[in-house]
Amino acid sequence: MILAAGKGTRMDSDLPKVMHPAFGKPLVEWVVDAVVGAGAGRVILVVGHQQEVVREHFAARSEVEFVAQSPQLGTGHAVDQARPLLQGVDRSAPLLVLCGDGPLLTTATVQRLLDAHQNAHASATLATSVIPDASGYGRIWRNTRGEFEAIVEQKDCTPEQLKIREVNPSYYCFASGDLFDCLARVDNRNAAGEYYITDVFTLLKAAGKVVHVVDAVPADEVLSVNTPAQLQEVSDILKARRAAGSAQGAHRNQEATP
Repeated sequence: MILAAGKGTRMDSDLPKVMHPAFGKPLVEWVVDAVVGAGAGRVILVVGHQQEVVREHFAARSEVEFVAQSPQLGTGHAVDQARPLLQGVDRSAPLLVLCGDGPLLTTATVQRLLDAHQNAHASATLATSVIPDASGYGRIWRNTRGEFEAIVEQKDCTPEQLKIREVNPSYYCFASGDLFDCLARVDNRNAAGEYYITDVFTLLKAAGKVVHVVDAVPADEVLSVNTPAQLQEVSDILKARRAAGSAQGAHRNQEATP
């Protein structure tokens, strides 16, 4: 499931944020391709602002489904809109939940998250990253034993928590049954007045379920897009990746030539 409903108020455009192009493809298409590359047979896009633009772009891709979020009341509310589409799915089936504005996500990282989730027999798995500048990201709050306690959104952080550099890049995997059980109990008592998907981890932990946290996201995959400047930055990174991949491929071909 990929969250793709936002308007992107800082993008200076009426285009849905996830449909802004980065190195030749809309932001959300990079995410779709990453999960399909890891074996996802079903991809649910949660759409909202200018949703017809997103629907039209993916109309020819049979693996992509859509569900609308209106009004937009937070990430937990967004995911819950897909509940009817997943009725009858095995409760233990792994469900990846990602954001459509993070085009630097790679298939390899998706696979690491999925493998970690399944190997831990977890109800929920959170992939984290340690980055030099954590501004704007939810922080990973751990207890004195280093065990996960909660994800704290920046708006809700104490001054001490703001110093934490381990962040939540919003790459999740859940046992689908446990996820939707918890979403029914998520409230909006926070600084934004929204229903956060991140609260599910705290609820599962309190219920004695296995919540697995793995530092599986390289720092160069964390950047999401909220401004035109960030769009240009990720475009440059994607271009550099393509160039590096082409150079490595040419080098291998030269080595294989007798």
